[in-house]
Amino acid sequence: MRVQNIIICFFLATGLLLPGLGVADRIKDLASIQGVRNNQLIGYGLVVGLDGSGDMTTQTPFTVQSIISMLGQLGINLPPGTNLQLRNVAAVMVTATLPAFTKPGQQIDITVSSMGNAKSLRGGTLLMTPLKGVDNQVYAMAQGNILVGGIGAAAGGSSVQVNHLNVGRIAGGGIVEREIPTAVGQGDYINLELNSVDFTTVQRIVGAINGIYPSAATAVDGRMIQVRAPADNSQRIMFISQIESLDVTPAKAPAKVIVNSRTGSVVMNQAVTLESSAIAHGNLSIIINTEPVISQPGPFAQRGETVVTQRSQVEIRTEEGNLMLLPNGADLGEVVKALTAIGATTQDLLSILQALKAAGSLRADLEII
Repeated sequence: MRVQNIIICFFLATGLLLPGLGVADRIKDLASIQGVRNNQLIGYGLVVGLDGSGDMTTQTPFTVQSIISMLGQLGINLPPGTNLQLRNVAAVMVTATLPAFTKPGQQIDITVSSMGNAKSLRGGTLLMTPLKGVDNQVYAMAQGNILVGGIGAAAGGSSVQVNHLNVGRIAGGGIVEREIPTAVGQGDYINLELNSVDFTTVQRIVGAINGIYPSAATAVDGRMIQVRAPADNSQRIMFISQIESLDVTPAKAPAKVIVNSRTGSVVMNQAVTLESSAIAHGNLSIIINTEPVISQPGPFAQRGETVVTQRSQVEIRTEEGNLMLLPNGADLGEVVKALTAIGATTQDLLSILQALKAAGSLRADLEII
């Protein structure tokens, strides 16, 4: 038992010292089969049954036109010039994703979004809406009760709202009416498409496939791999299943720093390093105060009027700069932490990272979103 525990500890220590040896992903997670894809659907419809929170029809004429057209198809003809004042109806756009190999009669989830000035879709019912593809053909029909993940109330000029009320979902609200043909491969070959371009990962996938099926896989470019597959459809599906389950260690991603200028988030991967450099950080602030000055005529003055003017004071403040020396190979995470500690704001951090990139000290691609 003691010897067994020693062996287990040895393998655990080896795994900690060599973390890269056991890290592998399935080909299914790295690539997809060409032609096996989702398809986007869209439609225009009406939501009814709202509790006075629908479109203001005087400001959304398309809602009234849709109601009149729908009633005409149901055999109800309104007199010409009828002015509809409805608050329980809203015009919406309906979107859905049609997965590959979906058959007629299967259900898909749909998203309903208000396109008028409705206050809320909560409690509404979507009427039968055709969903079309990019070829303008109807592939599904949508209908059902909308589930909105929010709530709101208003009274006496005060209002409160939690989450968004103008977008909702209907689980299984779309029924597929037409199948989109999907071909798994062309002729004797299937094509694997990597999720991102990487020549090293392509070569490793080719090697993993050829290790089981010699000379079956060929690299086309940095994203696509052509694989010879059985002609029989049943055998081809089994062949694809075996290929997708193979483990491949992907290549290390290129060094990249992503900065969100709106939220101040900085995200980087482990490949980011810095060259030797120095950073000086100082804050410059300009303060402008403006206050009104009222000038009135003197007492018993025969003529004159009260005049309001503005008096402004401008003040410029500068803080001492902080000089930071960065050695070669410094971790960018520590640099960001240090800059934040000395008072660098989000905009300061963004400017410093851009300056490091321009100076050639930042060994990474800087992407600002």
